[in-house]
Amino acid sequence: QRIPDGYISGHANQARITTFPMNDPANCLFAKDVISFAREKGWFDGKNKDFSFSDVYAPVDFSGARFSDGRVYAGFNKVYSGMKQYEEYAMGNVKHDGENKFPSNRMPLWIKPDKKLSVQDVMGMMRDHYEGTAMDMTKDVGAGPFKLPYRWRPLTFKVDSANYVNERAISTQQTGFSFVAQSRSWLPDPIGGIIWFGVDDAYSTCYTPMYCGITEIPECFKVGNGDMLNYSETAAFWIFNVVSNFTYLRYDAMIPDVQKVQKNLEDKFVAYTPSVDMAAQNLWNAGKKNEARQFLTDYSVNQANGMTQDWKKLSQYLFVKYMDGNIKKEKDGVFERTETGIA
Repeated sequence: QRIPDGYISGHANQARITTFPMNDPANCLFAKDVISFAREKGWFDGKNKDFSFSDVYAPVDFSGARFSDGRVYAGFNKVYSGMKQYEEYAMGNVKHDGENKFPSNRMPLWIKPDKKLSVQDVMGMMRDHYEGTAMDMTKDVGAGPFKLPYRWRPLTFKVDSANYVNERAISTQQTGFSFVAQSRSWLPDPIGGIIWFGVDDAYSTCYTPMYCGITEIPECFKVGNGDMLNYSETAAFWIFNVVSNFTYLRYDAMIPDVQKVQKNLEDKFVAYTPSVDMAAQNLWNAGKKNEARQFLTDYSVNQANGMTQDWKKLSQYLFVKYMDGNIKKEKDGVFERTETGIA
């Protein structure tokens, strides 16, 4: 289905399209046998107008709502103030009624954000542990004394005869990479597309602009520069994992230090974007298309590799500041000392 202008949708491993218009090809496309096939299999025997794609082919249950649609709820909740009414559903309490007994309290397929979203707003949607909701991972018993919003496997477990769950948030420790895709149709294709790319946990990553017209991959992101079983000092994946995994040890104290560097870098990248666009477009319009691509390549590569070095410095700073569980004092960004040693 086509998402209306000004609205956003989300999907997290659970089919979300329910009923849909069958006579509006400009806004909805579907297989001709989508209903007849379900009838042949004995999965649906109602009226065509009541056919619900998700409820027939991928019925939502507790896990589908809590672990999958819950993440859609969390993302929507970051940008739309009317999501509280769907919290019960997001927690896995799926209500069934009506002639076909389909769920009656599901979230809408799309919502209209409270304001037009910026690139950084979308980055913010990627950074969520259900903060401010009934599933806030910083507040349950698993968060421990340092309010850690991460839970190691398994997702579900049993104690005595009772079943329990850990939350499946948008931001997770096992994320390999994530990105925000930005498309600007008014610019030439190599300039108009930017992949804001980040590695490891989305909450503590740094989204770096990779223009789609670049002809070289930054060393820090290259395939072959380290892997899951081989550490590399120059691979962003490993440098970011060093920072995030150390931060998990004393999360509530350390994450603000990570976010400070993250914000400074991302703010800089966003602020530079109009000037970079203009410089590249001037070259492109002058017929220097190869030079424009090379300019964007140099910029993207330098920002990514420089960001990785900044993150390496962050790891060293965090280690010095929080070593052995003692937080060293700072003043104006410098660690304080007494005449005989550390303050």
